[in-house]
Amino acid sequence: MLLSAYCQGVFPMAHEDGRIYWYDPDPRAIIPLDRFHVSRSLRRTIRQQVFDIRIDSAFTAVMEACAAPAPGREETWISDEIIEAYTRLHQLGFAHSVEAWQENKLVGGLYGVAIGGFFAGESMFSDVRDSSKVAVAFLVAHLNERKFSLLDTQFMTEHLRRLGAVEIPAVAYKLKLSQALLSSATFR
Repeated sequence: MLLSAYCQGVFPMAHEDGRIYWYDPDPRAIIPLDRFHVSRSLRRTIRQQVFDIRIDSAFTAVMEACAAPAPGREETWISDEIIEAYTRLHQLGFAHSVEAWQENKLVGGLYGVAIGGFFAGESMFSDVRDSSKVAVAFLVAHLNERKFSLLDTQFMTEHLRRLGAVEIPAVAYKLKLSQALLSSATFR
């Protein structure tokens, strides 16, 4: 059901009451893969190799960290049911994590769903400054290398806007999605 929903531009979020609701926002936020913005300070952090970046080595741990309460975000949309469902998608090869590690400790990362040339970024976390930004930069480079055409961030935030995210009408998003799904790109 999750894969079918993503192919139609719909994604789930759990609410405080534990029920899962489906979303199809208009406008939709995406990061154009050819216009990702890397600030000078982020470029310096990447060059310094402050983080060891890994793919899919701690998928469920990334989800649990994304679900953990943080200052300004005491509640989360990532329920145990969501973690279980996406862990199953990970086992099937559709959900992936990009992780930032320091001294063998997971300090930041993100996870999402990949189908064809489409990647839906679901959530990210950062326990150390710039760790999630470096993970996003790595993800964008990886998606470009693998010939992906669409990075969906769902909703706009100021953090994503600074990284180059833009909002597009739902109809334009659905067209980009249908084209990306036809791609033979693979995440791994």
